[in-house]
Amino acid sequence: MSNNTYSTFTDVNSLGEFGLIDALTKDHPAVQASTVKGVGDDGAVINNTNEVTVISTDMLVEGIHFDLMYTPLKHLGYKSVVVNLSDIFAMNAVPSQITVSIAISNKYSLEALKEFYEGIYTACKMYQVDLVGGDTTSSPKGMVISITAIGQAKKEDIVYRNGAKKGDIICVTGDLGASYLGLQILEREKQVYLAHPGVQPELENSQYLIERQLKPEAQAGAIDYFKKMNIRPTSMIDVSDGLASEIIHICQQSGTGAFIEEGKVPLHPDTERTALEFNLDPITCALHGGEDYELLFTIDEKDLDKIRFMPEVFIIGEITDAKEGITLHTTGGNIHPITSQGWNHFRE
Repeated sequence: MSNNTYSTFTDVNSLGEFGLIDALTKDHPAVQASTVKGVGDDGAVINNTNEVTVISTDMLVEGIHFDLMYTPLKHLGYKSVVVNLSDIFAMNAVPSQITVSIAISNKYSLEALKEFYEGIYTACKMYQVDLVGGDTTSSPKGMVISITAIGQAKKEDIVYRNGAKKGDIICVTGDLGASYLGLQILEREKQVYLAHPGVQPELENSQYLIERQLKPEAQAGAIDYFKKMNIRPTSMIDVSDGLASEIIHICQQSGTGAFIEEGKVPLHPDTERTALEFNLDPITCALHGGEDYELLFTIDEKDLDKIRFMPEVFIIGEITDAKEGITLHTTGGNIHPITSQGWNHFRE
């Protein structure tokens, strides 16, 4: 379950900072017309033309946000980029550049970092963004990754979290809860491996869930559809901390309530099966699991017919008056308040 090993290793200290940056970033020409100058100078230069700039930054810390015992470095590089691009898409903007900063301990060789950067550049190619800068430094322990994503959109196209209004339809772009269960499987197999190092992990029947955890995708197709169909969501957020946390964010910032219909929340069959294996309620995994990186958005009722033809979209509820609260309407006919129990990065 560990990462690839190398027959020869290059100590990154032998390269120096600029030699390391060159080794990791050369041979990747810019693809965005807005990238005037990328890696190689004191700063990147980006041409914004007539659009506004959207910026989002995320930090990932080894031992808190990722475990290299079951996370291949290439997957880690890919995911590190995607989770940032997801925030740009959640603003109804299109990402165009990223910067990557890493702090690494001396356990990382050049070969290991090249694998990590291979994942980064794979994501850049997939989503047509340029890596235009960043920093590398030493860390006393493990790896810290900080990625900033930069995107553009017309000012009038930007979608915030605070625009939902009573009567709006609540939609989500794909199934929920799978990534959380993928993590549970990986953690379970890690414990088995630590107790019995000769035992092979049982992952064959869980490929979908594991891929949702290790290699998520950002929802670029949804933004393309909105543009093509002349739809502007009234509010939007990406599902990084669980459906419950995200709908609460939208309602709090919009000054509204909402109801979610349990039977309409999309669950992959593997999610339902595996949740029961772990003695978990599948809807609880969707509400509180997180890291699905789907888009949760609201639309005006007038756009409902356009949304019905949108690929992989699910209508799951409606925005209400604030006094009605934020509730889950269960398949059994009960109404429960939705509370946030999503991932807390500062939980002890």
